[in-house]
Parts: sequence; structure tokens; C-alpha cells
Amino acid sequence: VAVISPQDPVLRIGSGLTASCTLSPELGLHASSLYWTLNGVRLSSSTYSVVSADILSIELRSLNGSQQKSGDNLMCHGADGRILAGSCLHVGMPPEKPVNLTCWSHNAKDLSCRWSVGGQGETHIPTKYTLKYKLRWHGRENECENYSSEKKGYACRISAKIALFTPYEIWVEATNQLGSAASDISSLDVLDVVTTDPPANVRLSRIGSLDDQLLVRWASPPELKDFLFQATYQIRYRMEDGADWKAADNIGNLTSCRLAGLRPGTVYFVQVRCNPVGIFGSRKPGIWSDWSHPAAASTPSGELLQRGSCDPKAGEQNSALRRELKQFFGWVRKHASGCGSMSIKLYDQWRAWLQKTHKTRNQV
Repeated sequence: VAVISPQDPVLRIGSGLTASCTLSPELGLHASSLYWTLNGVRLSSSTYSVVSADILSIELRSLNGSQQKSGDNLMCHGADGRILAGSCLHVGMPPEKPVNLTCWSHNAKDLSCRWSVGGQGETHIPTKYTLKYKLRWHGRENECENYSSEKKGYACRISAKIALFTPYEIWVEATNQLGSAASDISSLDVLDVVTTDPPANVRLSRIGSLDDQLLVRWASPPELKDFLFQATYQIRYRMEDGADWKAADNIGNLTSCRLAGLRPGTVYFVQVRCNPVGIFGSRKPGIWSDWSHPAAASTPSGELLQRGSCDPKAGEQNSALRRELKQFFGWVRKHASGCGSMSIKLYDQWRAWLQKTHKTRNQV
């Protein structure tokens, strides 16, 4: 019954537009009886112009970015409110160069990348981001297909067969109806950006009756068993009612660690993560995995019989130390006959025995 012209225009933010609503002669309406709305809001009649008996125009100035991805709805209405015609205004900006392109490979079996939109970020109109890649010295240009949105940008996972020992060139192209832009090209070798699954089977256990220590064990990620690599691990732990994590960094390639200096009678949560380094001789530092699921255990409850707030005098300290040493060597003679040397396990057993005889840790 009517036509709006131009139909579905694409405009830059800040620009203006003159649109017209042309009535069909069969309606028997006069253009002066019509009115305009934008996204359901009636526009001021001061912006209208009656061009002829069947044409009403409107002048829009300094347009803002579209409020909806599908475009802003410009409508021409009859006097009774009936919608006679409509048009979608797409008001936005051309994309800016995508930034912060980073990539990683999960167990050397795929390649994933994430990036951020450039500049102010919001173009206000539909913008397509395409992750492209190719082998540096040969091979054709390819496009990633498995896209996802993140809080701070976009990501895509390349699930096609990945080539090893050959550098890739990777970049992102952003395109909309007002223009296009491409990110800087990132050059990488898949073996330099490998990350693993978190360490599996994380277990937390007590060490005898020691009330200030727990033992953490875990299994190496099995996915890289066919690759020559060294793994370094990191542990973090916190008390059940605490929010702050403490880190234990100097673990190296071990798959167990003793946490000491803990609070007796307290539940602790522990997580482990892995960094695969030196895969097939790569000199890159590697990428940390996600943290494992938390494991939990409680330290034994300590029994401290001496609850005074004063420190013993120096002479009393020396006397107590002599008594403890005498007890320790006596205990060794009784429980470790035939041993040529003492181990940390033997020391732990003595400390457990000492706690059972109600000796305090301060005296030790």
C-alpha cells in the first residue's frame, strides 16, 4: 500500500538521511495525514515535508548507531496508526583492525585462536570476522569454520589436520557493508604453542599424623606421551573458608609435592596445572594448561598442651632441645635397627610419635 525510499540503507554514524513514503493511489489517503516513527517512537512533524498528495518525506540528521543488530525500524503510518510501509536503517562504522591475535594447540591435535575487535569495538552493524591461515612457504589460503564469541572478542578452532614442523601464517579479516580491515599476520609453529589437558587424578592425603603437612600426587597428561617434552607443574592451594590461593612453583617435572606449614585441623583445596616445555626441542616457554579440578583433604587436629603466651628462656630452650635430641636418638635405636642412614620418612615417623606423646612443635 506504500513504499519507503531508500529501502534498508546503510549509513555511517553522524550522517543524515532524507526518506520518502509514497502512497498507493488506491488508498485514497493524503500524505499530510501520515506520520513517521523510528523504533516505535513518533518523530517530530517539524522534520516532515509534504512533497505531493501521495508523498511524505522526512529529514533525519546526525544519526546514532543502530540500537538493534537487525537495524533501526523506520515506519510510515496512517492517521489511525496502521503501518503502511517500513525500512531498516543500518547505521554504524567500518571495522577497525582486529588486535591481540593469540593461538594455541590443544595436545598438538588442533589449533585455536582468539582475538579482540579493534578501536572502540562496536560497529553497530553486522560485521563478519574471518580467521584465515596458510602454510608459510606453500599451501593455499584456508578459512576457519568453528567460531565462538567470548566476553572480550572472538575465537575459532581449526579442526582440520594440523601440520607440524612447518610455520603457519594466521590473520583475521573483519568486513561489513561500510568497509573491511585485516589484523597483523601472526607467524607460528604449532609445537611452540602447545597446551595440555590439566593433570589428571589429583590426590591429596595426610602424611601420617603430621598436623601441618599434606601430600599432593597427580598423573602426567597422557595426551603427549608420544612427544619428547619436559613438563613443569604448578600447585595452588587455599583453606576451605579462604578466598586467596597460595602458589607452590618450584616443582619441576615431579608428580608429587609435600605442602608444609599448614594449619592443623583445616580443610584445604588443591589444584595443579601443567606447562609442556621443550617439545621436540622447541625453545618457547610453553603455555599453561587450565587448573585441574580441586582435590580436598584436612590436616590432622594438633594437640598443643602448652598454651602460655611467653617464650621460654634461653637456658630452658637448650635443655628442652637436649631432651628432644636424646629422645630422638633413643627412638632411632629402638625403631630403626639395621639402618645405615636416616631418611625423611624416618623423621616423619618420629615426629608422628612425638605428637602422640604430647610434645609441642615449638620444642621440636
